[in-house]
Amino acid sequence: MTASLLDQSEHSQGLQQAMRLLRRDLIDPDGPRISTMRNYRFAILQYRPEDEFKLRAEVQRLSGDLIANGWVVLTISLQALLMQRIRAQGEDWLQRVIARERRTAKKSRERGLNELKGKLAPLIEGPDGLAADCSRMIRAFSEQHPDQAERTLALIGRAGALYPFFRSSALLRHLDGTTGNVPVVLLYPGHRHGQTGLSFMGEIAPDSDYRPRIYA
Repeated sequence: MTASLLDQSEHSQGLQQAMRLLRRDLIDPDGPRISTMRNYRFAILQYRPEDEFKLRAEVQRLSGDLIANGWVVLTISLQALLMQRIRAQGEDWLQRVIARERRTAKKSRERGLNELKGKLAPLIEGPDGLAADCSRMIRAFSEQHPDQAERTLALIGRAGALYPFFRSSALLRHLDGTTGNVPVVLLYPGHRHGQTGLSFMGEIAPDSDYRPRIYA
């Protein structure tokens, strides 16, 4: 086996092991224990960006297993939420943003990217950004299944599709206290640095501003 294939195999096994540990902590007899802090049910499952499709397969396997054991699972796509917000701005807004970015990018690709970031940031960041959409969906889902509070899981994924416009460290902070104590797991494409440092997509400088337990 070549070094490259061996590396891929090790990372695949690491992802499967992280999923096994997450499942174990979710179905604990005393209730989900994905966090060491009381009333803080948030966790991060970190995986390599190039393992996106492997991650999706593992998520389907985990969801199917939990559902078969009486759980209800909500899967949230950050990409889909952003597209909904963009469409809500209207076609005229979208065409103006595209035209402006193209004009600016002709002068400098960096300026063009910054122009686009400036337009998308209000739709993505802060407590009124994608965090508000996630919170609304999680609360509504929980209200639909009031008798399964201890067997409800929300999985937030497709974060990689928002690169480089999105800083995931703020998302869970803005969700804290707004999800009815439903266990929430952020599927995080990136690299781990030390015990708490994460680099989004392996491109952004490592951020250690993470309270949740990291499964990796």
